[in-house]
Amino acid sequence: MSDFSTLKLRTDLLGNLDSLGYRSMTPIQAASLPIVLSGQDLIAQAKTGSGKTAAFGLGVLHKLDVSRFRIQALVLCPTRELADQVAQELRKLARAIHNIKILSLCGGTPIGPQIGSLEHGAHIIVGTPGRVADHLRKRTLSLADVETLVLDEADRMLDMGFQEVLDDIIAEMPAQRQTLLFSATYPDEIQAIAGRVMRDPERVEVDTSQSDQAIRQRFYPVRDDAQRLEGLRLLLMKHRPDSAIVFCNTKRETDEVADALRSMGFSALALHGDLEQKARDLMLIRFANKSATVLVATDVAARGLDIDNLDAVFNYHVARDLDVHVHRIGRTGRAGSHGLAFTFFSEKERYKLEKLSEKTGQPIEESNLPSGNQRHQTTYKPPMVTLQIDGGKKQKVRPGDILGALTGESGVPGKAVGKINVTDNNAFVAVARDHAKQALEKLSSGKLKGRSFRARRI
Repeated sequence: MSDFSTLKLRTDLLGNLDSLGYRSMTPIQAASLPIVLSGQDLIAQAKTGSGKTAAFGLGVLHKLDVSRFRIQALVLCPTRELADQVAQELRKLARAIHNIKILSLCGGTPIGPQIGSLEHGAHIIVGTPGRVADHLRKRTLSLADVETLVLDEADRMLDMGFQEVLDDIIAEMPAQRQTLLFSATYPDEIQAIAGRVMRDPERVEVDTSQSDQAIRQRFYPVRDDAQRLEGLRLLLMKHRPDSAIVFCNTKRETDEVADALRSMGFSALALHGDLEQKARDLMLIRFANKSATVLVATDVAARGLDIDNLDAVFNYHVARDLDVHVHRIGRTGRAGSHGLAFTFFSEKERYKLEKLSEKTGQPIEESNLPSGNQRHQTTYKPPMVTLQIDGGKKQKVRPGDILGALTGESGVPGKAVGKINVTDNNAFVAVARDHAKQALEKLSSGKLKGRSFRARRI
């Protein structure tokens, strides 16, 4: 079923789709629209640009009753830019429905005009969690009649620290509603929120499953540790991953390799069991938000790490346990992306590779290290920079406040803001390197919760 006309959609919607030239459904639309139209809850895993706005938008518009001038659907998005984009697409899909009102409620813009618009009512709200929560607190917004809740790019909202805000918003809605959750990845946090706020959801995955083909494995014979380290440098320079884990077998080796990489100019962190919790937490924040490129770790220290979109895994030595090897490389090539797994081995370790080949049923392909012509290149920098704010949960600082302060008037674009982590007394926000200076100035000169907080780059 790939044609919109095969769906039991309202005739005015079908006619408008035809006039827009929308005839064939994308895979995510074909997989999810029948479920959405049936009224069931849905978890849909699909990448940005897959046509997911129409997948939930058509379902929302199909069951909308324009004669009831109440808010019947709420669409939550992580950034103002995405919310504006979704609202624009919904208005386009709703062109044939007369007297429909779709309202955007986003941070970074004055709240007064939004209050005025809400006084005149709306059918669909598209907004960011922080600003929607602001209106709920001010009692300028009622969600008592919401029949459909859409969480768009839910994984990104959780990355940006909106978990508690989402819970507060959902608590203001009727329990009897349809909830549609769209996400590019499916981390444990998504599973947890789905368990709390959804009723027997159907799950749809489009081109996001991990497969053996998603991970390219390469094995490199090395003579000694000097060649091992040089091989690591050459492969990092050749493939330039934004995030890579180097697995070492001992804590001492972890420190040595991280020190050597830093001396070469890489942004590298050493993770092992001797670290204090505060230092470990900060390290993981920086690595997960892509403001540090390489995490050098022991298996024990890396246990429980949930890092999505990991570009590459390096085995500095072959793992002592072959199950550990399989687990290590399984950290890359997730969510439909392609991953790289590189393993260095000495002649003494060759027998382990033979056992690995027997275990997995796959041949071991030996490769030659890249040539050393990258020696004189300047090492590349991580795509993001972490800014620390000296205010956190105890000072009532929320992710939405930080996002609003950064993207407000003359601010940075929403797509330049990465993960936001708020701890008890601090907050950490990742910003694209090109916008870091501007972002720091905005935070240093502006206010959060009506107060000035010290901000610095770490």
